[in-house]
Amino acid sequence: MHDVIDATARPRVRIRGNLVGASIAAALVLAAFAIPRIASEQWRSTLYAGAAPIFGQWLPHIGWGTVPALAIAALVVAQGPELARRLPWRRLLAAAWVTAIAWAFALAMIDGWRRGFTDRLTDRNEYLHEVPGVADIPAVLQGFSGRVLDFQADSWTTHVAGHPPGALLFFVLLDRIGLGGGAWAGLACLLIGTSAVVAVAVALRALGAEGGARAALPFLAMAPAAIWIAASADAIFAGVTAWAVALLAIAAGQAGGRVAAPASGVLFGLGGYLSYGLVLMTFAAVAVLISGRTIRPLLPALAGGLTVVAAFTLSGFWWLDGYHLVVERYYQGIASERPYGYWWWGNLAATVCAVGLATAAALPRALSPRVLRALDPIALLVAAGLCAVLAADISGLSKAETERIWLPFDMWLFAATAFLPRAHARGWLAVQAAGTLVLAHLLLTNW
Repeated sequence: MHDVIDATARPRVRIRGNLVGASIAAALVLAAFAIPRIASEQWRSTLYAGAAPIFGQWLPHIGWGTVPALAIAALVVAQGPELARRLPWRRLLAAAWVTAIAWAFALAMIDGWRRGFTDRLTDRNEYLHEVPGVADIPAVLQGFSGRVLDFQADSWTTHVAGHPPGALLFFVLLDRIGLGGGAWAGLACLLIGTSAVVAVAVALRALGAEGGARAALPFLAMAPAAIWIAASADAIFAGVTAWAVALLAIAAGQAGGRVAAPASGVLFGLGGYLSYGLVLMTFAAVAVLISGRTIRPLLPALAGGLTVVAAFTLSGFWWLDGYHLVVERYYQGIASERPYGYWWWGNLAATVCAVGLATAAALPRALSPRVLRALDPIALLVAAGLCAVLAADISGLSKAETERIWLPFDMWLFAATAFLPRAHARGWLAVQAAGTLVLAHLLLTNW
């Protein structure tokens, strides 16, 4: 049985570590919100984020999602830990997914049906803006890189230019099957994004940490990140890559993973063509193989991934060309003005807002050398998520908006909550709920 399941070991030390982790995270968030408020107007204008470190604006408000969100939070705090312990596994996964869907949708409805959901992806900078102009998919793939740079007559809109063509093609195909428009796009983000909650739990159980998965599920289902899941394409990216990791875990944890391994590779490959930054999910793949103590799934997974690479390459899109051009496009815009001196740590504060203080409280225990040396699968996946966050942060290619952009990495940080003392689970869930509701009601986020 994994070390995480031992909830009685050195309780005072663990509680002290939890409080230290949460306090440091809270101080980081307060500083990140406070400094732009007291800085000069000239410097503040270079942040290009009205509610820095969150991309949005200050707008205290309530909506018809307020009461449902409060009710869901109260239910999860009161019953979540107990239900997670005693429900049969499949019923637990279904309950967690339904809860995550309801939670994310209720948070979106605090902003209203149009402002919080249907209009999010119809903005002129978003994918749906380009969908009507895609008449010939092969031609789009062949000419995709030529439209990445800005200040051309046919330059892609911001989000399309900033990603490989897979992201745009997803919404084009959604439109082609009769599910066009902001409502259907938002629903796809909601369903696929929240499925990451189930995928994380499945991965942990496949690696022999069912107890930890059960402990973390209430925190996953009521994640603060849900604010950015209901109508953000990055939620889709999170769902796809979470299932890639889960399938790899199944292949690593069981002898008969013949289908799981190549399917995992296909999803990892698709992830790389949804967002360039998702190559950092390699950290999670390595963590799975280490915790599973096997490289058996590696070759079939690589074969699955290379199939996707070959398909896009033969269709006319070369990933490296797109990546180098998107870096150039990045510095053609406001990224050239956003100060790295603020955003390298402001990004981390935004991540705390997305994962919550309970996750931060659990990190010291999850990342302790003793637990990592034991190759605990939960600790390794948490460490992988953190490595991805830090690598993305150091790159300087994610200045602001990381509460949305890093959703695929954040989902694995939530697994750290399995290390919180079981007796304090309800208290930490209440902290998560309170923080999420405060953010959702004080800020109008762009996603």
